[in-house]
Amino acid sequence: MTLTHLLERYEHLAARADQAFQKMQQDYPECIKCKPHCSDCCHALFGLFLIEAAFLKNHFDMLGRKERRAALLRGDKMDRELKKLEKKMQKSGGASEMGTEALAKERIRCPLLDDQKECILYPHRPITCRVYGIPTSIKGKARVCGKAGFKNGESYPAFDLDGVYQKLYSLSKELLEAAGRRDFEKASLLISVSKAIRTPLGDLGADMEIRNSQMG
Repeated sequence: MTLTHLLERYEHLAARADQAFQKMQQDYPECIKCKPHCSDCCHALFGLFLIEAAFLKNHFDMLGRKERRAALLRGDKMDRELKKLEKKMQKSGGASEMGTEALAKERIRCPLLDDQKECILYPHRPITCRVYGIPTSIKGKARVCGKAGFKNGESYPAFDLDGVYQKLYSLSKELLEAAGRRDFEKASLLISVSKAIRTPLGDLGADMEIRNSQMG
C-alpha cells in the first residue's frame, strides 16, 4: 500500500464530510453561520490522526518558503500555548477533571490561519474543520459551533464523527504498516497541527514523538 493510495482514500473521506456540510447548508441555510474570515474553528482544540497529519504535511510542503516560514513561527507560538494548557490540565488533575466543556472553551490559534484570517491550506483542511459549523456526534453526544443558529430542543441530523474517527484510525494503522512499523497503538494517538507541519513527511508514523491528546 503506497502513501499516495492512502492519501487518495483519505481524500474520499474528506469529500464525504464536505458533502454532509453542503447538505446541511442546503436544508438549514438559516442555521449555518460560516462565512469568510470567521475563524472560530481555527482556534478550537483538536488533534490529527497520522493519516491527516501526512495529508496536511504533503500539501504544506508545496507552499512557498515565506508562507511556510510564517506558519512555522505561528506553530512555535501554538506549542508554547499548548504547553501552558498542559500544565493547567495537570494542576486540575488531567483532562477528565478539568472537563471536556472547559477544554472546548479553550482557544489557541491554528498556525495555518494567516493574518488575514484565512486558512493557508483551506482546500486541504482537516475533516474536523470541514464539519465544524454543523451538528456532529461524538460518543453519542451532539456538538455544534456556538455561533451556529441551531436551536436547543429541536432535532437535527448530526454528522457521525465517531465513524469517521474509526476510518481515520484504520488508515493511520495502514500508514504505520506501510512504513514497516508494528507499534499500531500509535494509530489511535493524535498530534497537533504545529507538530504535523514541522515533522518531515517521511518521519510521520516512524520516528515521530506522538502524545495522546484529549483535545477535540
